[in-house]
Amino acid sequence: MIIGFIIWSMCALIFLAIGISGWKSEKAVGFFTFVNPPEMKDIKKYNHAVSVLWFIFTILFEIMGIPVLFIKQNSPVAILLVFGVFFLVIGIIIAYLKIETKYRQ
Repeated sequence: MIIGFIIWSMCALIFLAIGISGWKSEKAVGFFTFVNPPEMKDIKKYNHAVSVLWFIFTILFEIMGIPVLFIKQNSPVAILLVFGVFFLVIGIIIAYLKIETKYRQ
């Protein structure tokens, strides 16, 4: 399942790239697709908070992918990974909404 882990890690690198681009952005970064970010009090701090959120997500996502190295193909354990990612995504949405309310004008 090394190929599965490599694909998992490539997805994590995409999330890392999103965090890095948000850190360097001069304009407020969006979080949800096709939704413009609201006006923020301090754009730089907001962007850094959102980027840190993406960095933490990337680390947790990559840690959750480690079992992919050890499970067999079509293993029922993969369902636990799906649920783990599901709850991780819900957590990142909740954390973002808290960041948005903190920095919104």
